[in-house]
This record gives sequence, C-alpha cells and structure tokens, in this order.
Amino acid sequence: MLPYLSLSIWVPIVAGLAVLVLHRDGDAPKARWVALIGAAAGFAVTLPLWALFDPATSALQFVERSEWIPRFDAWYFLGVDGISVLFILLNSFMTLVVVWAGWEVIRSRVAQYMAAFLVMSGLINGAFSAMDGLLFYVFFEAMLIPMYLIIGVWGGPRRVYAAIKFFLYTLLGSLLMLVALVYLYNATESFALADWYRVPLSMPVQIALFVAFFLAFSVKVPMWPVHTWLPDAHVEAPTGGSVILAAITLKIGGYGFVRFILPIVPDASHALAGVMVALSLVAIIYIGFVAIVQADMKKLIAYSSISHMGFVTLGFFLFSALGVEGALVQMLSHGFVSAAMFLCVGVLYDRMHSRQIADYGGVVNTMPLFAAFMVFFAMANSGLPGTSGFVGEFLVILAAVRENLWIGTGAAVTLILGAAYSLWLVKRVLYGPVANPEVAAMPDLNRREFWLLGVLALAVLALGVWPRPFVDVMHVSVTDLLAHVAKSKL
Repeated sequence: MLPYLSLSIWVPIVAGLAVLVLHRDGDAPKARWVALIGAAAGFAVTLPLWALFDPATSALQFVERSEWIPRFDAWYFLGVDGISVLFILLNSFMTLVVVWAGWEVIRSRVAQYMAAFLVMSGLINGAFSAMDGLLFYVFFEAMLIPMYLIIGVWGGPRRVYAAIKFFLYTLLGSLLMLVALVYLYNATESFALADWYRVPLSMPVQIALFVAFFLAFSVKVPMWPVHTWLPDAHVEAPTGGSVILAAITLKIGGYGFVRFILPIVPDASHALAGVMVALSLVAIIYIGFVAIVQADMKKLIAYSSISHMGFVTLGFFLFSALGVEGALVQMLSHGFVSAAMFLCVGVLYDRMHSRQIADYGGVVNTMPLFAAFMVFFAMANSGLPGTSGFVGEFLVILAAVRENLWIGTGAAVTLILGAAYSLWLVKRVLYGPVANPEVAAMPDLNRREFWLLGVLALAVLALGVWPRPFVDVMHVSVTDLLAHVAKSKL
C-alpha cells in the first residue's frame, strides 16, 4: 500500500516549496497554476484514505513507522482512525478552496501567499495523523509560522498586532503542553501515544497534565476566556486566512481534546467535566450575545465560531457517543459553513472594500445570486434542519438533555442566538433599499465565485441530509475511546 499519510503531508509541502523556487521572478500566473495543481494533488492523495478506510475497526489504519530520533525513542509514526481521517480530508479540500479563492484577489507576492497555504496544509495533516507525541508537537507548532505570515503580510491595517497576538497566545499555551509531553516521556520512556494511554497516573498528576494540555488546546479552539485573539486575527487576515483559520486551525484544538486529554487523563477529565461544561455554556450563550452586537461582518462570524466551538467542547465532556459524535460532526459542519460565510464576506469586500454592516443594504437587488448563497449559509449557521449546521447541534443537545435537562436547555439557547445574529446580519446586508450608490454598482458573482460557493453549498447539504456515512466512519473509534475513558487509571 502506498504511504498515503506521508503523501498527504509532503505533497502539499513540496508543492509549496516548488511555487517558491520556480517563481521567484514574480510570475504570478504560473505561481497560481502550480499552486492549484499542488493543492489538487494534495487533495487527490487523501481520497484513498476515505475509499480504503475500514469503519468496522477502531485500530489505526494506514500506519507508517520509521526511526526518527532513536536516542529518545521518537518515531516518525503516522496513523489515522475514524476520528482523525475526516479532518485530513477536510483540510486538504479547504486548501484547494483557498488557493482557488485567492486566484484573482491576491496580487502581491502571489507565490509566497500560495506557498504558505500549501505548506500549512501539509503541517496540519501531519498533526492530525501523528501518533508520536514529539512529532505531533513539531507539526502543531510549525503550523503557526505560515499562518503568522499570512496574517502579518497580507492582512489589514492592524495585521502586525493581530499576527503577534495570535502567535503569542498559541505559543504560550503550547509551552505547558511541552512540559506535559516531557513528563509523560519520563514516565514511559516513549513518545508513543499508545504508551501514554496505558500509563497509570495519580489524580494530582492527571490534574496537572489536564491543565497543561487544556491551556494549549483551549487557546486553539478557542474557549472563553482565552478567545480574544480570534476576532482580531479574523478581522485582519485576508479572506483565505480567515477560511483556513476557522475551518481547520480551530479543529486542531478540538482534536487535541479527544486525542490527548480524554484518553491520557480520563479521571481528571471526569473530575473537571463540570468546569468544562460551564465554560462551554458560557461560550455558547455569552459569546452568542457578543456576536449580535458586532458592527463588522468578520467579527460577527468570528464570534459565532467561538459560540459554535463551545458545542464541540460541551459534546466531548458529556462522555456519551451521541455527544462526542455530535461534536465531531459539528467540527466538520463548522468547517464548511464558516468557510462559506467568510468567503461571502470576501466577495463583498472585494467589491466595496468595507466589512462594516452599516455600509451595505439592498445587496439582493444588485447581487441576487450571491444573496441566495448567503441566505443559505446563514440558515446553515443558524442550525436549519436539512443543513449540516443542524446535525451536530441536534446530537449534542440530545446528549446534553439526557445528561441534565438544564445543560440541554442552556445548549439549546444557541439555536435562538444563532438565528438572531445570522438572520439580522442577512437582513441588514441583503435587504432593504439600496442606500449606498457603491452597492448599486456591485456586479453579481463571477464564475469562479459561483463554483466556490456552490461546492461548499453541496457539502453543507450532503452532510445535513445524509450524515450517516460520516457518523459511521467515526462511530467505532468513538465507542472505543469512551470505553477507554471509562476505565480509571487510579
């Protein structure tokens, strides 16, 4: 069998380096084509992961293991299960989308822009497939560099501030994770995650490790109150940066909870579940209200992302198959819906160079095709049945009600708040009279924009109408994870 996981990592990285090396002379058209071919190839090599994946087992599949640093027993150890395989596919698909989305929009340093996304795609796939703790940490940290450059070079007026804030938050959070990794290595003399899952740990040690991992992954999700870097990063990032940040980078944080925290420190996870549920509900409800009052479209969508990711952490700490599967489906759905919402904002910004909601109004009169897509994605963001936004939220709410009626009630508030900020955004931007003459002159979607939004709309519908293939892939792995988490290490 071909090393599909290595290909998913190194094909986009090599393609990104090729864009830089071959087009240092600033030949933008060639850079775009090489980047598009590289992104398409990177997505193509991940398709066998779906086609050949066996959902009947929770064992690692497509395993690759080679010596890396023998002195520390660190291995180049890759593998996927039903929890991680879908996110590699999502990441590779969204990389193709952002390269295509920046085709006519990015005009300065095109080769560097495209290369940053390709390299970051490979690094993110490495984080999703790494089964060695040190290897995961290398990929986890390395992905910060391309995103830092994307925000800092191609961002808005306050891009340097936003890039540094993003970098410092995520770097400082992960330093304690490094301490936790070193402790686990000393306890097991191995960096293999499977060895860490089996090592007996006392409750004080588990609590300490939980806090260390939590600080790293909660910043990445991001959870309240360490969420403040995200709105700034989204506002200043270019459209492609916002798409990858919301659709993929946040998912690394959620993935860390199920790959590290729950299986390594199960007793601490149960002991601190109440705290995690409370923080998740604060994110869902409080940040939902914050989203309503935003005047900037990107900030509104950024805060809605924080609220929706609160559903993810809530589902994980309900310790039920419904909750965890609902959280994972919510992560996939949010990847499609948030990406589409940011692309919609990008379409408007490319025409009028403003993200202020007050500058618009009556867009449906001049851009009816665009308006149809934006209404659809806003409905999905609200959790409309038949769209992907409904499936994950429904499963998590159902699991929450089974656990505690009040927790379920609190979680269900997001259905009201989500509709409030999404539909009010639509009302103010799309409907009403055309008061701004610049809005009256805006052209509707071009062919590239239509196909970009159309592909994402099909993905949102597919996951919303027929979620079973996705849930079946993850079900056995989730069941096995919960069985492991139920066993005490004390």
